[in-house]
Amino acid sequence: MKLKPKPLLAILLPVQIVGLMVLAKFPSFVEEYYSQGLYPYLSFIERRVFGMLPFSFGDLVYGLLIVLLVRWLIIRLKTSFRFWKGWSVDAMATLSIIYLTFQLFWGLNYYRLPLHESLGIDDDYTDEELVSYTKLLIEQSNALHNQLSSSDSTKVVIPHSKDDLYTMSIMGYNALENDFPELAYEAPSVKKSLFSLPLTYMGFNGYLNPLTNEAQINSKIISYKLPTTISHEIGHQLGYAKENEANFIACLNTMHHEDIYMRYSGYTFALKYCLNEVFRRNPGLGIDLMFEVNCGIIAKYNEVRHFWDVYKNPFEPLFASFYSGYLKSNNQPKGIDSYSYVVALLVNYHKGNR
Repeated sequence: MKLKPKPLLAILLPVQIVGLMVLAKFPSFVEEYYSQGLYPYLSFIERRVFGMLPFSFGDLVYGLLIVLLVRWLIIRLKTSFRFWKGWSVDAMATLSIIYLTFQLFWGLNYYRLPLHESLGIDDDYTDEELVSYTKLLIEQSNALHNQLSSSDSTKVVIPHSKDDLYTMSIMGYNALENDFPELAYEAPSVKKSLFSLPLTYMGFNGYLNPLTNEAQINSKIISYKLPTTISHEIGHQLGYAKENEANFIACLNTMHHEDIYMRYSGYTFALKYCLNEVFRRNPGLGIDLMFEVNCGIIAKYNEVRHFWDVYKNPFEPLFASFYSGYLKSNNQPKGIDSYSYVVALLVNYHKGNR
């Protein structure tokens, strides 16, 4: 008996999930044949096609999917979820298509080799190495701050427009390409999200749409956060799906940028991660190091915190919990906590390039 398309697609969903669990055991295979094989071509084509549009096509797709989901739920409620055999097959078939599309166009990058293995560096470090690197970041961040501000207690004001910061973030990858050919970034596709206000209430700076490969940026965030946010999402576009790895790439792009304001954003971004890790390991030492940081830098951190405080709401922890669950289901077992791994990449990359 020949299966109809919908039941066949429904059956393929668990088959895909099991197949992915097996594939996850072979990161070298994923790295060679997908992340450095098929994916760069798929990503380039999508960026070329959708990057030409002046608006976020991916956001429109998401909006349509949300409308269709609401309509589906209303119909199910009206029928008290009866006739479940029919609609459950439809739902499974739809999820099967979405799951396949997600994995094919981007999601398999979660299962590539860890970045520290690709870079040939360690993934752990001693307390002494962490403190030494943090002190170096404090020194360099303070020096940049002193060049950009009238006093060590005054906040740095970035003079570039937000549109200019988009362009400058993209251009930074051109310079990185010499040392990191795998970070070559052609056919840019970085968009202001149509859902910037909802993203703000959810607590997100931006996201990558895996269906269209558009980097979606929350246009409401302050200018200081734009360089690292845009660089982070471009890192995702280039196939570095894990948040910690995209953050490390964002640090590379901004800390090595020719523009001093971009470097300031990058160095203080990296510094905050390292200070947080010192606090986690040794709170007393963390406080001591904090007193070595220019007050103007601390004021900038507080400015970012105050921005998010304005939009704080009871649902934000739910979104954070949901996103943490998403990360855990995609080969990041520590969820949102896995962001701290960026410190290991920073410390060991610096150790190997002194």
